Amino acid sequence: MSNHPSFIDKNSSKGWRNGFIGVLIFSGSLPATRAAVLGFDPVFVTVSRATIAGLLALCMLFVFKEKRPTREQLFSLVIVSIGVVLGFPLLSALALQYVTSAHSVVFLGMLPLTTAIFAVMRGAERPRPAFWLFSILGSLLVIGFAIAQGLTASPIGDLLMLLAVILCGLGYAEGAKLSKTLGGWQVISWALVLSLPFMAPTMYIQRPTSFTEVGAAAWIGLAYVSVFSMLIGFVFWYRGLAQGGIAAVGQLQLLQPFFGLALAATLLHEKVSIAMLGVTIGVILCVAGSKKFAK
Repeated sequence: MSNHPSFIDKNSSKGWRNGFIGVLIFSGSLPATRAAVLGFDPVFVTVSRATIAGLLALCMLFVFKEKRPTREQLFSLVIVSIGVVLGFPLLSALALQYVTSAHSVVFLGMLPLTTAIFAVMRGAERPRPAFWLFSILGSLLVIGFAIAQGLTASPIGDLLMLLAVILCGLGYAEGAKLSKTLGGWQVISWALVLSLPFMAPTMYIQRPTSFTEVGAAAWIGLAYVSVFSMLIGFVFWYRGLAQGGIAAVGQLQLLQPFFGLALAATLLHEKVSIAMLGVTIGVILCVAGSKKFAK
């Protein structure tokens, strides 16, 4: 029954729908992080979002009486924690000290490619050659944008965003593979709980000497990345990747720069150049071709 074409199509459709919701939530991450680091230290933002989300996840696991992961699953959970709980949040927060969220969000166009590469390495998926053509084309558009800017915005900021995207792709692929046996929301919840012994004490150590000068925008940004970017978004995202395929559904990330640029312009009043829009439209056009040849 599980191999019936109609069942597979239905499950794949659910995967794309859940993946789209996840991407939509993640699209606010960089603008929200940008707002948060204007009032808080980047390290404090990173450990705070993980601590807040970790405490919420711990409550969820307790309420629903979820079983503990096995030793084999713990190894994967550590990789997920390094990739999406620590690596991407910290590196992107540091990058946003040097570049605007509108600039950094374009680098997210490379996430589908890094996710697909790790899907092959860790998830044993085998997309067709044409899939890689479209994925690489989308990534080259993003890289070409950075080069066209002459890296004058900030070489450090661009390098940090590049490393953040690589670690994020690893965390996405590993978490999606694990969610097939552990469950989507359980994966991110256990990854957050595992990081709590490190994140919570660090949050206390890195806390500001005074919160009186922290503006409302910084608090709202911190709240968003803690609850939505760090927890709720992953519930939909990991479920979508597991249902529709890591490499295939991962191409939805090409939509993230478009949503992110819109939010950066609307909420932060950042300037979105014609070049940024052009690159974003280009990588979005690649999603149709890569989706067709993902399997």
